[in-house]
Amino acid sequence: MSPRRVFALPRQQSLFLPAVINPFVQEVKLCVFRGIFLVPIRAIFLTLVLMVTWPVAVITTFMHPLKGAVAPMTGWRRFMCRRVMAFLGRSYYFFMGFRVVVKGQQASSAEAPILAVAPHSTFFDGIVCIVAGLPSTVSRTENLATPIFGRFVRCLQPVLVSRQDPDSRKNTIMEIDSRAKSGGLWPQILVFPEGTCTNRSCLITFKQGAFVPGVPVQPVVMRYPNRLDTVTWTWQGFSSKTLLLLTLSQLYTNVEIEFLPPVTPTEEEKKRPVLFARTVRNVMAQALGVPVTDHTYEDCRLMISAGELTLPMEAGLVEFTKISQKLDLKWDNVKKELEGFAAVACSCKGGRITIQEFASFLKLPISPALQELFALFDRDGDGTIDFREYVIGVAILCRPANTEEVLRTAFQLFDTDEDQRITHEEFSSMLRSALGVCDLNVSKLFKEIDTDNILYGFETEFQAFALNHPEYAKLFTTYLELQRYQALQGVESELSSTNHICSEDNQEESISDKKDD
Repeated sequence: MSPRRVFALPRQQSLFLPAVINPFVQEVKLCVFRGIFLVPIRAIFLTLVLMVTWPVAVITTFMHPLKGAVAPMTGWRRFMCRRVMAFLGRSYYFFMGFRVVVKGQQASSAEAPILAVAPHSTFFDGIVCIVAGLPSTVSRTENLATPIFGRFVRCLQPVLVSRQDPDSRKNTIMEIDSRAKSGGLWPQILVFPEGTCTNRSCLITFKQGAFVPGVPVQPVVMRYPNRLDTVTWTWQGFSSKTLLLLTLSQLYTNVEIEFLPPVTPTEEEKKRPVLFARTVRNVMAQALGVPVTDHTYEDCRLMISAGELTLPMEAGLVEFTKISQKLDLKWDNVKKELEGFAAVACSCKGGRITIQEFASFLKLPISPALQELFALFDRDGDGTIDFREYVIGVAILCRPANTEEVLRTAFQLFDTDEDQRITHEEFSSMLRSALGVCDLNVSKLFKEIDTDNILYGFETEFQAFALNHPEYAKLFTTYLELQRYQALQGVESELSSTNHICSEDNQEESISDKKDD
């Protein structure tokens, strides 16, 4: 009969699995037969539109600065941008086969200086800029150098972000704040607060930049209600060129853009932009009928790292923002844990660790103590450990137990003859007691500790090993707790026997007193 599982630590509901495990994957069935006829025709019309749009964009932005003392476009430039360029943009998407349905009413710049658009799922989402009248956007400086399309970006008078500038993030937020509080002088600022593309199955964490000014924000939700999804551009899916070809091969592509009522922040939300971002996200999620998760762009980076470590890409998804905040972990910490997880799971199917791989990695037999440790990692009880569970387990169970005091005490328990070194026999004896296994071979494990191969493990070697292998820390603390428990039991036994002797003495004295009477 398998041992009864006991949870030593309560499961925090906030660390449970998200409603959507992987919002960065997309699968679609290919159907390009119609493209043989549609793609060449559409390519001709799109080329003609571009041939007209580019000189218009050049004229509109001629001698108009993008840096320094930048002022909003006025007069004929504003007319050319908001009317002529918007019309040409609509024509461009029309010839690509897009059928646009607009719901709701767009607020003015004075009513809602910022438009927050979600979910962001494709490069085709740029159509919302056309529908909204070409508001300003947040764009990388490098985009301005893109042939042809760089000139179109200049028409939007974007808030520029530079990767080379260490103060770019601060300057970007200051510029957004300045424009948002201009009283309608600047056009509205349109942002995609998710910061990366998803498959529209949920809304991931919103970045706070658009919510720092503390001004009303109008949520804008996008839908692509098509039988065949050829637009979604995610980290696990088709390339941009393939998606463009697939989309041009369709008779038409439906897109719905809905302007929700503006959301005005409370005083508390003005002080804490993260709360305002969550409020807006919840409003949009309710309108879309999808859940929210705490995935971010950093999860995408972890996906790429997982792929480089020969793990399934989805193995790197941990809801980085939530995990990092609750467990006080930085990007480098999580990346390091991913490498440690890969060392165990690279040979496993699906990138999940079973009890057998767990025991093999620790070079220990499967015992009740090891099964209890495995159960603490296995938060959902499915018999395997994924990377998310591994990170939480190491952070909650092992890292706190891997203190200098614990390691020093553990070393002293190993060192039974107090000669400041551990022999193979001492090490084996302790692990037999901790694991409850009589016949235990720990030669391979001891060799990893004994780095200088002199058949002794010194305290510095032991601490270095324990710090680099935090999985063993819980075993050490379990053994220490067992020793303390046995010690306490011994004390209680002595006290009990002492009390028993005292009570017998008292009884004898009372009997003798009675005899004297």
